[in-house]
Amino acid sequence: MAVARRPLLRKTLLHVGLVPFLLFALFPFYHMTLTSLKQDRELYDRHAVPLIIRQGPTLEHYAKLLQETENSLLVTALATGASLLIGTVAAYALARLKFFGVGSFGTGIFVTYLVPTTLLFLPLAQVVNWLGLGDSKWALVLTYPTFLVPFCTWLLMGYFRTVPKEVEECAMVDGATRIQALWRIVLPIAVPGLVCAALFAFTLSWNEFIYALTFTSSSEQITASVGVTSELIRGDIYFWGELMAGAILGSVPIVILYVFFLDYYVSGLTAGAIK
Repeated sequence: MAVARRPLLRKTLLHVGLVPFLLFALFPFYHMTLTSLKQDRELYDRHAVPLIIRQGPTLEHYAKLLQETENSLLVTALATGASLLIGTVAAYALARLKFFGVGSFGTGIFVTYLVPTTLLFLPLAQVVNWLGLGDSKWALVLTYPTFLVPFCTWLLMGYFRTVPKEVEECAMVDGATRIQALWRIVLPIAVPGLVCAALFAFTLSWNEFIYALTFTSSSEQITASVGVTSELIRGDIYFWGELMAGAILGSVPIVILYVFFLDYYVSGLTAGAIK
């Protein structure tokens, strides 16, 4: 009996030893959440206890922040959807079709993804002004795919190459066109890769700062990443409630997406389509 209890005791001690590290990792989120739920009069009260809420929670900081930066989700969703669609078609063509310069196109896409946004926002600013989209969320929907499409294409190229060609050939022998084979055969198999690309694209566009800062300026058009720094910090005045609410809204949606799609994410990065 004593021998049987030893593995259980060892596991218990191991998990107890992880508690300090867990508290260290979760404390910033606890402090951010607590601060974002406090009323202003408690936030700036010198006698208030920083780690508890005494005067009642409030959601006014979240409501104000969502009203002022409601463009973030719309821009991110549109840019991610468009980039995933274009990247899927481009990746399939580069992975399956044979034409002149296909290898060079694949290398060029990878090199394009490596070009930093700090070099691209200047020429893109001229394009945005020429199209009359300055200080508009549609400027971001237009420019975000310039770095999302190369990434999605490069990621999906490797995944599509793991899908056996025989499954498409069988479908085309039965009368399916190339597009039908892609839609009905390849894409259902490549769901883990598509989810992985969508998660990465959503994360990149959600956290993007340079383009959002360059192409938008008014309070009605800016995204959350820019609004948190430009609207909630005025000289030496910090709106701590809205700042912490912005930190929560900027991190929690990404965490939720990765938690729900973790299996697809890991499979898309490490596993092939058919074992």
